[in-house]
Amino acid sequence: MRPSEFILVLDFGSQYTQLIARRIRELGVYSEVQPFNFPIDEIVRSKPKGIILSGGPASVYENGSPQVDVKLFELGIPVLGICYGLQLIAYNLGGEVDRFAKREYGKAILKIEKDDDLFYGLGSNTVVWMSHGDALVKAPDGFEVIGQTENSPICAIRKKDKKIYGVQFHPEVAHTEKGIDMLKNFVYKICECHGGWNAEFFIENTIKEIKDTVKDKKVICAVSGGVDSTVLAILLNKAIGKNLIAIYIDNGLMRKNESIEVIEMFKKLGINVHYVGAGEIFLERLHGVVEPEMKRKIIGHTFVEVFEREAEKFVDVEFLAQGTLYPDVIESTSYRGPSSKIKTHHNVGGLPEKMKFKLIEPFRELFKDEVRRVGKSLGLDDEILNRHPFPGPGLAVRIIGEITHEKLEILRSADEILIEEIKKANLYDKMWQAFAVLLPVRSVGVMGDERSYEYVIALRAVTSQDGMTADWVRLPYDVLERISSRIVNEVRGVNRVVYDITTKPPATIEWE
Repeated sequence: MRPSEFILVLDFGSQYTQLIARRIRELGVYSEVQPFNFPIDEIVRSKPKGIILSGGPASVYENGSPQVDVKLFELGIPVLGICYGLQLIAYNLGGEVDRFAKREYGKAILKIEKDDDLFYGLGSNTVVWMSHGDALVKAPDGFEVIGQTENSPICAIRKKDKKIYGVQFHPEVAHTEKGIDMLKNFVYKICECHGGWNAEFFIENTIKEIKDTVKDKKVICAVSGGVDSTVLAILLNKAIGKNLIAIYIDNGLMRKNESIEVIEMFKKLGINVHYVGAGEIFLERLHGVVEPEMKRKIIGHTFVEVFEREAEKFVDVEFLAQGTLYPDVIESTSYRGPSSKIKTHHNVGGLPEKMKFKLIEPFRELFKDEVRRVGKSLGLDDEILNRHPFPGPGLAVRIIGEITHEKLEILRSADEILIEEIKKANLYDKMWQAFAVLLPVRSVGVMGDERSYEYVIALRAVTSQDGMTADWVRLPYDVLERISSRIVNEVRGVNRVVYDITTKPPATIEWE
């Protein structure tokens, strides 16, 4: 349910578009991303307090480049153009953009010329983050320059009476030192928002929406023990009580002892879970499959098939609830704008087009940290809320290549050691995610004075705020040494351990 007060973000293809939305929400105001060609009449009908035009990789002069309806600037709604968004403002309102400008990437010093609204309280100079090719060389008539850098003399502009602003840099990224203050000034000083978007607001409105949607029908909730499905189950339980049917499908691709631990956890939370042992079905259908997308599709289709079969055991089941998150949606489809598809997520693209259930996805517009805050407000303890993300397809996307019982046992044992040692070192809660990956190669080694030819385990540990970007964790050498030594000595079939030090982007967090 969209709050009456919100900021609309129009997506022109920037890798940072979702980060803009997240930053606005951090300020206590709901934000929503829509594609660049979101109809003007829809904008008028939804009444946003402000509009942000995102950056993007295109040039405003290119044929087929994403454009904006010029009527947008006559709506009387405050507008902030970021990078490409700034250039769109200039291109449409009579300014000039140099398509042959010197490309500029990285930090720059912004000299602030006017500090009474967008740059209020920021001082005379501040560090900003540039990432652009084209540059503004002439401001539109009626606009004034409010900031400049050495390479961009027209770095920030405004038309104060129309509340139209544009900046060449990216205030949403952490490298822009006072970027959050700039966005706060736009949201509160210029758009005159009051705030109030928080976990409690979301819970109250979502429970009402679920009740109004479900009425006296039943909802199946796919629980896995992860943060998203656990918070979802608690939320549904509060909304519809006995009409919730929580189903745990053991797909044979879980970590060691995970299924037992999940069932026990839900019992303690007061939620009865219907257990379904379907491991053999999943493994049979995955036999011989090596292509990652095919694995996800097979698991997604089988997952829903088993769900539908189990649902027939209950009456009045009409809805299927899922813990789909915003990053899942963004990475699975370009429906929001020109952002390109990266991979299909188990709970998004893996579903058949024709389902017997209507979908309920309360978290579809939330980031991971927002779901955790919702869970905290619902009374869940930190041990549950701080669990690392686990992919819907489970270990299937952490075994590169064909999945077998032998490989699953090897990976489970290696992953268990990794997590044990990270927890012993008090590092678990300081990272976003840590896991082991079984590679489809064997390497030569020497074990017990004999030549060995065994599998390679790759370790992955990353820090992140929302899963959209990630950096690798600088694990202490002694911790890495213990993990490696234990895996090689305790896990039969492994003689080599490597550590993944790739950021996202260019890599994804998971290997498949």
